[in-house]
Amino acid sequence: MNCPLAILSLTDVAIAKVFHPNKLRGENKSKYCFLLPSCAHTAESLAVQSLLSQRIPVGCSAHSYPLFLCRLTGNEPLTILPLTSEMEEAAVKAHYKVCDRLKLEKKQRRMCRRDPGVAETLMEAISMSALECQYQFRFERWNCTLEGRYRASLLKRGFKETAFLYAISSAGLTHAMAKACSAGRMERCTCDEAPDLENREAWQWGGCGDNLKYSNKFVKEFLGRKPNKDLRARVDFHNNLVGMKVIKAGVETTCKCHGVSGSCTVRTCWRQLSPFHEIGKQLKQKYETSLKVGSTTNEATGEGDISPPKKSIPGHSDQIPRTTDLVYIDDSPSFCLMSRYSPGTSGRKCYKDKNCDSICCGRGHNTQSRVVTRPCQCQVRWCCYVECKQCTQREEVYTCKD
Repeated sequence: MNCPLAILSLTDVAIAKVFHPNKLRGENKSKYCFLLPSCAHTAESLAVQSLLSQRIPVGCSAHSYPLFLCRLTGNEPLTILPLTSEMEEAAVKAHYKVCDRLKLEKKQRRMCRRDPGVAETLMEAISMSALECQYQFRFERWNCTLEGRYRASLLKRGFKETAFLYAISSAGLTHAMAKACSAGRMERCTCDEAPDLENREAWQWGGCGDNLKYSNKFVKEFLGRKPNKDLRARVDFHNNLVGMKVIKAGVETTCKCHGVSGSCTVRTCWRQLSPFHEIGKQLKQKYETSLKVGSTTNEATGEGDISPPKKSIPGHSDQIPRTTDLVYIDDSPSFCLMSRYSPGTSGRKCYKDKNCDSICCGRGHNTQSRVVTRPCQCQVRWCCYVECKQCTQREEVYTCKD
């Protein structure tokens, strides 16, 4: 009998255990055999193997079952492969569909398809970036509404809001990819760039560093090379790099001590990215100080450079933009009224003493009183629940007038 082999990663014991034959409900168990790593013949493994011997499909060796009781050696395979060719084909089709649905350019779609983990990571990055954008602009006239035509219209113009979108998107992809590598969701990368054996030991101790080196390389290739002539393309490229640089600047070294009674006889260290909310906060600050730019030609190279506008503009700085500054080329609309760029601020909730005057654009606001009930006076009870009272109070809600 030719049994298809499923090479399982032992870097995550919990995941590996789900491939026990008893978990394969609704499937023909005779299809499944497993290839064990070299450590499977320990005393513990052989003991459990004898207990499961009656469940082995006909034609498969008793040594083909996955028994995950051994310690990691650093030689384990990194990827989890489908158990049958049919499942492999279905998995490939599924992630190909996700890549096609994202409407990527030809090169980006090829990069998306070559690793099943990329599609999932792209979706995560898009969602994470959009949510962070909405959080950072929740008190502004433009509240990062990206539904329907608004997103497409914004991306066609070089507003400072567009600059933020490019920066937060590249930062989101860089962050998500580095985390996906360290979580073992990618086939082409793993923990931070250390020798394989050290990686496995770090993983075993829970010290798997976020792989920023691979992530930066992937994102730069994914976003394309620096354009030479078109000002708008150079501005977008510049803002993409700003997002990546904010991620790099936020890397911290985290260490964990091991030893008897907590003594630090052995110390494992790894690199860890800042929480993405902190990245969003820094990019919002860069948005507030973003610079309007124009284009000049570098006489030495003949290539176009980003520079301050040729004509001095009242209210705008003439300073030369740094590589860490967000830049834009078009003045933003007010976002007060509905347009191709936003739904306007009519009906938007505001906070009376904080932003109603700004958000409502001088139109004033409506006040509505309502009664709300919320949990209050909560206490932790043994064992193990939280007990709360229900408190009713009246509050006022403010919304912008039409």
